[in-house]
Amino acid sequence: MAGHSHHHGPHAHAAHDHASDHGHHHGHGHGHGHGHSHAPTEPGFERAFAIGIGLNLTFVIVEAGFGFVAHSVALLADAGHNLSDVLGLAVAWGAVALTKKAPTKRFTYGLKASTILAALTNALLLLVALGAIVLESAQRLATPAPVQGGLVSIVAAIGIAVNLLTALMFARGRKGDINIRGAFLHMAGDAAVSAGVVIAGLVILRTGNLWIDPVVSIGIAALIFVQTWGLLRESVEMSLGAVPRGIDYDKVWIELRLLPGVSRVHHVHIWPMSTTETVLTAHLVMPRGHPGDAFLEEARDMLKDKFGIVHATLQVEIIGENCDEGRVPQ
Repeated sequence: MAGHSHHHGPHAHAAHDHASDHGHHHGHGHGHGHGHSHAPTEPGFERAFAIGIGLNLTFVIVEAGFGFVAHSVALLADAGHNLSDVLGLAVAWGAVALTKKAPTKRFTYGLKASTILAALTNALLLLVALGAIVLESAQRLATPAPVQGGLVSIVAAIGIAVNLLTALMFARGRKGDINIRGAFLHMAGDAAVSAGVVIAGLVILRTGNLWIDPVVSIGIAALIFVQTWGLLRESVEMSLGAVPRGIDYDKVWIELRLLPGVSRVHHVHIWPMSTTETVLTAHLVMPRGHPGDAFLEEARDMLKDKFGIVHATLQVEIIGENCDEGRVPQ
């Protein structure tokens, strides 16, 4: 078998090399809703990250200042939560930038996997922020403090605008990339949080019930936890090299098996290289006679069009020459 793979190795790899160019020449690379796979590297998102970080950082400073002035834990919690999001945005932005680094001999895929680490870090940051909010609110429930409701509402209302604006900038990329989805969820969550704070401020203004302030922030925390859990689970799966959620392993296997001349398929591995790009390797068992480059090219196009798998390395094994297959009567 060793001799054999050696024999076909160059073909498999040569095939892999022009896989990436191939899509560009023929222009049909991303059929089937996978066009957004490369969303995060569009300049639009670079700008979205920069504007989002700038806007939100400014708002965090303003909001925290007013939180002290108005004695509102909800405002401070909101500012803390917004700050964790600025960090999250920065992490996601950094990862998108690292994706563009060229591969080296040590990191042969480049640093694309940093997007997976970023998504994971992002989810963990959010959970830490949640803990801080709940703790502070619990202490406030025990010892209520006088709160200036009107001021709280005005500041939080500005927060809604800032967060919604930022969320909108990421809305179109959220399907294709878990990192962009994280940024979108953060900002949409923040807008909801700020809306809760506005209502709390108005109610406190009307009724003078101080416990409303911490109760609202605990409610907000619960909401964010639900969102974060999905992000955490998916980024942990990706870190462990799980088949990405959008891809059905059995379907890929069947499509490979149905390729002309393929009699068996084994060692199919599918894993995420980054939050947007997927890698596949597989062994295809075929009858005598080399299938040729056209076959490999067709196979890779199929994987790209049907499943959005951009990096496929296929090893062809010929029946009967291969020690672990034995002679299979046809």
